[in-house]
Amino acid sequence: MITTLPNLLTLSRIAVIPILVWLFFLDGAVPRWIALGFFTLAGITDFFDGYLARVRGQYSALGKFLDPVADKILIAAVILMLVAFDRISGLTVLPAVIILIREILVSGLREFLANLHVGVPVSRLAKWKTTIQMFALGFLIVGDASPDWIPAVLIGDIGVWLAAGLTLITGYDYMQAGLRRMLAEEGEHRSEGKEKPEQGPRE
Repeated sequence: MITTLPNLLTLSRIAVIPILVWLFFLDGAVPRWIALGFFTLAGITDFFDGYLARVRGQYSALGKFLDPVADKILIAAVILMLVAFDRISGLTVLPAVIILIREILVSGLREFLANLHVGVPVSRLAKWKTTIQMFALGFLIVGDASPDWIPAVLIGDIGVWLAAGLTLITGYDYMQAGLRRMLAEEGEHRSEGKEKPEQGPRE
């Protein structure tokens, strides 16, 4: 059911996206800190929706669909806004593009494997990637509004590069596993085709 607490927490991550986008258009330090607050809360819900689903046994097909979608569109929206407002610029745009491409590829892979009733478990390294990514984007959301003794932009840029490196590693692992499953599926179809008796021409 959509009204379960885990699903509501997942939906809250989607609901917060328009607020974050709107805050980017406001000038001053306060909107940046408010945006960081909303982004942080969204990141916290990413942990608790899965935790509560396991503890309460409130698994659902809707939750399995919404959880990765909410994560990806939240990250994509923040990255796009950071690039649009020059808080990600120069060479740092490259790791941002890598992160977005990886998310699209993995989403497509998950959809394909789901049709084969094959799950794609999240690896420990992928969880680290997500954590570093969230921290990096949080620093970049605040950017120059941070205190002078906190090099937020530098920390954010380094974090994005590190997350992109982990993105390449985890993305390669996922794609390799997916390709093996695709080839195995293709082999099964060919075997089934060979087993079918050939039909002669009708007289």
